[in-house]
Amino acid sequence: MEDNNGHFSSRDCIIQLISTRMASRQAMQRLLRDSGAGITFEMLQIMSCLWTEQGISQQTLAVRTSKDKACLTNLMLNLEKKGYVCRREDPKDKRNKLVYLTDEGEAFRRWISPKLSAYYTRLDEILGKDVIKQTEKLLKDLQHAIETY
Repeated sequence: MEDNNGHFSSRDCIIQLISTRMASRQAMQRLLRDSGAGITFEMLQIMSCLWTEQGISQQTLAVRTSKDKACLTNLMLNLEKKGYVCRREDPKDKRNKLVYLTDEGEAFRRWISPKLSAYYTRLDEILGKDVIKQTEKLLKDLQHAIETY
């Protein structure tokens, strides 16, 4: 991000980061649409969290997916209607609901996983492992700088 005077701008870097995030989201939405997945990118984010950890609270899901409470509630209702998730009362705190994948949610995971793997494998092939590793480190450094500002 070099200007006419040869200077680099953190603002331009942030703009590129946002553009990259949008492109990534759109590519995943296309993959979901073209494969007939029947879910949105946001629903996939929730499902993906549950693929790695079952029985987590809605609050934890909200934090991990950067969703507000109202948005998460709507997503949960839609995923429940599809039969992919269920919510159960937390035995330790009756005010909290814990979220689990259903058998249908697990079947969906098995169905979509090869498509997601192919997507990420293609990115690996295009960019190469070294570039991906370096980019991840730079993004973590940028996140840290922003969070500690």
